[in-house]
Amino acid sequence: YWLIKGKLLQRGLKCGRDQLFKILKEHNLLIRPKRRYTKTTDSKHWMKKHPNLLKDYSAVQANEVFVSDITYVESAEGVHYLSLVTDAYTRQIKGYKLSNDMRAENVMQALHMAMQHVTDRATRMIHHSDRGSQYCSELYQSALRHYGICPSMTDGYLAKQCFSYQNALAERINGILKQEFLTTRCQTMKELDHLI
Repeated sequence: YWLIKGKLLQRGLKCGRDQLFKILKEHNLLIRPKRRYTKTTDSKHWMKKHPNLLKDYSAVQANEVFVSDITYVESAEGVHYLSLVTDAYTRQIKGYKLSNDMRAENVMQALHMAMQHVTDRATRMIHHSDRGSQYCSELYQSALRHYGICPSMTDGYLAKQCFSYQNALAERINGILKQEFLTTRCQTMKELDHLI
């Protein structure tokens, strides 16, 4: 969308990203994205899993609910992992960390970056994620306690679709980032990090 937004405005056509995709879909002009699956969630572990606090809850202000997820991105050097922390109300990415593995230390750096941007926070702040071992780790949970954030996680359904649905905003941000912004293949992880 962002690649053609200027051209649309020059021709007097005003529409947002979602409206444009709806029009393209109606006219069979959408290109189906290539689906390649790399596993980024391991929820079969012994660590404590927290309840889903967002079942009947929606953020009403910035810095109230952060959603987190890990997605994979590729360069000529191989597969890398991108940890994102997104504000559920503003839908802005507040923190990220690109790394060669999915260790909790790397994922936690995205949380620290996000918290550096928090100036005016809600009385109760929630961090929602899947049940991946990184988010359940004592290291990550102690960081949440340090910031006074309540952990929330997807329910323990077995189907991947259920997990994705319960963390839909984070999954949507992943898709938009990979399919609309990271469209050129970078040669190195450093180049990819700069692009992000």
